[in-house]
Amino acid sequence: MALRRSPIASGTLNEAAVAKSGLSRRSALRLAGAAGAATALGFAGGRGVTRAIAGNPTKLRLAWTEVAACHSPLAFGLAKGFYAKHDLDVELFYQGASGQTLIQALATNKADAGAGLLLDWLKPLEQGLDVKLFVGSHGGCTRLLASRESGITTLAGLKGKTIVAYDPASPPKHSFQIALAKSGLDPERDVNWTVAPFDLLGETVKRGQADALVHLDPWAWGLRKQFDLFQVADTQTGLFEGHLCCVLGVNGPFLEANKDAIRRLAEANIEIHEYTGAHPDEVARWYLDNLKPNFAYEDLHEDLASLVWHDHPVGAELQAQVQLGIEELQLISVIDQTTDPKELAGRITANILA
Repeated sequence: MALRRSPIASGTLNEAAVAKSGLSRRSALRLAGAAGAATALGFAGGRGVTRAIAGNPTKLRLAWTEVAACHSPLAFGLAKGFYAKHDLDVELFYQGASGQTLIQALATNKADAGAGLLLDWLKPLEQGLDVKLFVGSHGGCTRLLASRESGITTLAGLKGKTIVAYDPASPPKHSFQIALAKSGLDPERDVNWTVAPFDLLGETVKRGQADALVHLDPWAWGLRKQFDLFQVADTQTGLFEGHLCCVLGVNGPFLEANKDAIRRLAEANIEIHEYTGAHPDEVARWYLDNLKPNFAYEDLHEDLASLVWHDHPVGAELQAQVQLGIEELQLISVIDQTTDPKELAGRITANILA
């Protein structure tokens, strides 16, 4: 199976179908979600607050990463009318392939809300980004894989070994630096870190230039099979069991003006991910047929079926998960040691249940 990073400008719907219809890819996504709008929730007056009414669903630009399989439920949900059922006219904005481009999309008002890795959100939020986290999507989608020749089977076995990441400050690297620290190792001094291009991590291990790699799904899932790698750890089990991985955030001004819409977005998000957990085969097939990722159906199905889709906290539970993430990033000196984790978590989350 060939594994390549999907290009930034990859299609968002079947290119032939879109071209035949004369629609732009963005328009096609919007129309797919607009079909079958649900019963209105009514109208609430009040300064700066909007609520959907019949025939007038709330427009919302949602940033996503098309090339990430764990984001496929967002496009699936749009096409199948999940958002429309909650009177939302959602437009998916492809923000790029990294957490930093997600932050830029919201900071420059190209999107109203977005989905991203919790560990990508926290440092910019500590620094003052005006975004509130409001609902979790799913559990971990990151893996640490070692060559069988290395003999590594535990985190302790990584001492003195070389681990390759695609970025020196990527969430996969941070996740397993945290795991190493919690396992009693110094995540900087007891292991050697190196960097390779996003799509060459497996080759780097195969050539013996690294003993192990850290990566996101679906790439990690595919590399494990392609290069017969041993999974040492993931962010679903062990030290990370029950931990939140990806979470939705919303621009502060948009939240203030559209609190009811954000509550409805959270409800739709939970429904979509619960559906994905129950029907990973259907979502994988839709993703393959419509978004054309460079993966086989079997790999997409297995990967989606392996993820924790029932972990989507809100309110106090979300705040606790965010606080835990802050504390863990302090272990590896990403978050300032003087930052109060509880205060920061309370400040950067929105309780949509209140």
